[in-house]
Amino acid sequence: MSTEQASDFEDLLDANEQFAATFDLAGFDGVARAGVAIVTCMDSRIDPLRMVGLRPGDAKIFRNPGGRVTLQALEALVLGVHLLGVRRILVIPHTRCAMSSASEEDLRRRVGESAGVDASWQRFSVVTDQVESLRQDVSAVRSHPLVGERALVGGFMYDVDTGRLHQHV
Repeated sequence: MSTEQASDFEDLLDANEQFAATFDLAGFDGVARAGVAIVTCMDSRIDPLRMVGLRPGDAKIFRNPGGRVTLQALEALVLGVHLLGVRRILVIPHTRCAMSSASEEDLRRRVGESAGVDASWQRFSVVTDQVESLRQDVSAVRSHPLVGERALVGGFMYDVDTGRLHQHV
């Protein structure tokens, strides 16, 4: 790595040194101590552990644009339920999400303009009805043959303006 590339991350590496100085998760086995898994959006306004009173090590977190239950999210949930102590699953999209406020065409256009190249081929999983998508996602988890009744599954909407969760499913 060149000196220029290293300096691009210096602030983060310095912060990591401070984090490592008081690191207290060494030796932890990776099991979700609170038995919780959360599927939520990658939005930086969401603090998935603190919003439900948990701490590092308590839950498995899977984040993606829109907080959807994708095939990869289902894979993580199956592993969580069978190998990592997950007994409760929260699916949590949020208000004012870019994936529900723009069309796929708009996102392709905006990304293409930003990249300076054609992005018309890129797929974006936009959500036209968040509550209906949430119902479908919760149903997909509840009906999965490797999850099913092995975990409680709930669907919630996170309000980025108030910090509150509202259960929908």
